[in-house]
Amino acid sequence: MENLGIVTALFFLFSSSTSLHPSSQTNLQNHCLDDQRSALLQLQHHLYYAPNFTFSSKLELWDPNTQCCSWKGVTCDALGHVIGIDLSYQNLSGSFYSIFNLHHLQRLNLAGNNFNTTLFQYVFGKLPNLTHLDLSASCFHDQIPVGISYLTRLVSLNLSYQDDCYWRNDQSSASLKLEKPNFKTLIKKMRSLRELYLDGVNISSQSSEWCETTSLSLPKLGVLSMSNCDLNGHFPAEFFLLPKMQRIDISDNSRLMGQLPEFPINNTLEVLTLQYTNFSASIANLSNLVELDLSGNNYNGLIPPFHRSGVPNLAYLDLSRNRLSGSIPSSLFTLSTLQTLSLGYNSFSDYQLKLDMFFQLNNLRFLDLSNMSLLTGSHNKSLTFPQLEGLALRSCNLTEFPEFIKTQNKLTSLHLSNNRIHGLVPNWLWKTTLIWVDLSSNRIDIPNQIAFDDAISSFPMLRWLHLQSCNISTFPAFLKSQESLEDLDLSNNKISGAVPNWVWKKSLQSLNLSNNSLTSLDQFSSNQDSLRAPICNLSQLQSFDASFNKLSGSIPSCLGNINTLSFLYLQQNNFSGSIPDFGGATQLYALKLKDNKLEGKLPRSLANCTMLYAVNLGNNTLHDTFPLWLGKLPGLM
Repeated sequence: MENLGIVTALFFLFSSSTSLHPSSQTNLQNHCLDDQRSALLQLQHHLYYAPNFTFSSKLELWDPNTQCCSWKGVTCDALGHVIGIDLSYQNLSGSFYSIFNLHHLQRLNLAGNNFNTTLFQYVFGKLPNLTHLDLSASCFHDQIPVGISYLTRLVSLNLSYQDDCYWRNDQSSASLKLEKPNFKTLIKKMRSLRELYLDGVNISSQSSEWCETTSLSLPKLGVLSMSNCDLNGHFPAEFFLLPKMQRIDISDNSRLMGQLPEFPINNTLEVLTLQYTNFSASIANLSNLVELDLSGNNYNGLIPPFHRSGVPNLAYLDLSRNRLSGSIPSSLFTLSTLQTLSLGYNSFSDYQLKLDMFFQLNNLRFLDLSNMSLLTGSHNKSLTFPQLEGLALRSCNLTEFPEFIKTQNKLTSLHLSNNRIHGLVPNWLWKTTLIWVDLSSNRIDIPNQIAFDDAISSFPMLRWLHLQSCNISTFPAFLKSQESLEDLDLSNNKISGAVPNWVWKKSLQSLNLSNNSLTSLDQFSSNQDSLRAPICNLSQLQSFDASFNKLSGSIPSCLGNINTLSFLYLQQNNFSGSIPDFGGATQLYALKLKDNKLEGKLPRSLANCTMLYAVNLGNNTLHDTFPLWLGKLPGLM
């Protein structure tokens, strides 16, 4: 009894210390050790906000008067050691040396920032406890340092998509590369690695190393993403047979070739992306497969049978841009889980394939049957795709707009280019949900007035509209209301006269008016060399093509001040006067002004356009010395 009393007393003492005073635990967890706090404050001192690589302000994310374990993006353990830092997508730049004084750190996420530097300067070996490292899309370039190979406890490593950062900031890109160390050295000791993302990293490893390194060094690997890595040679089949493998993406490696193995029945593969490689494929036993992308693969022969029982969860299937022949197997139409199906640009022998067959796939959200001869007019009018959001029927020999579009009330993307459609565009085509529309290379008429009825209560707010080569002679009147338009292509039509001022939408990023008979860019003024010209309002313009028209007068000087402008094509017109100053168009990549009546000297401000790749000023009346100073531009070809 005495012993029982002691036990009981200890039980209540322990219970009271843990249950009756929860605040003591909270204070302990939030208490930040001095050395950890000091390292974090140093980190904040050396970082700053830098959108577009330009200093904006110092980082003031954390309040020094509060406990550092409660700071945003900081995670601590119960003893006050910092074990996690997440500063992703903050537009940060500067240095982060002090992070390497946080020796208990397990997770580090600096993805989506603007560091624009190499990784040589950082000693990753000082973080032996790191399990998750994400440095993706942060403008790191040059060699991946050998120190990362010392992180033997890594579970997830992401160094991918550095190009995305440069694209996001409208800068010329640079990439990470794996040479010394090579791929084999990098992963040799990472036996705990489950996720590896190296998309866009230039990898020089010999293909013969892949089988050895993956099968022996990465027994737990479940995700491998190495798209656009310039891989070449033969890709060992053993790579696909790692016991934990769930997701493989080695797309956009056009010099890579190989053959998929015979998969065991109990394989775990869910996502397989081999787009734009050179693989031959067998898809037997892939019962867990959710996504399969074999597009652009030179894959020939027949479509393999797809039985619902064999791939019961398949939601994404892309077999487009191959050399597939024969008939489409009926088993394909049993895949009721399919949400995306792309079969376009193959060589199927089915002549005038009936669209009715595809209506069995009633979960489809995107369907691409481009370059297939389709019969659309005879189907049951009650059939529809209840979930369809995107439809691509390019080059399908259509002679009329498919009537089933009437009932597609979720459609956001419609691509019907390069058919033989002619006549008036019906009102019901303009679904209010539409955002992207391409009707190019059809002989269509667009009415000046759209009559609203039960089929269309209001006109859609488009972001992307292509009406190239449609034989139209006037600017479509519905453009007046399109205040969200980002990409407009009216090239190769028969439009003449001045561009109406309501065409110049502030939202436009790309505008193509080439190959028409336009005479003026300003509806109300012949003096286009004015900062009040309507084109001057296009502050987001990235690409402008008005080549092969009859435009005259001066080139609007404001074009040289649009800091987003990358492509300017005004060749084969009657422009006169001098070439504008391009001091503000620092993102300019291509400038084509040939075959005009321009005179004077080449503006020295072009030297500020450090991204220039192509310049063509031929067949003008310029009088200047040869511009040797352009030779200092690093990208000029």
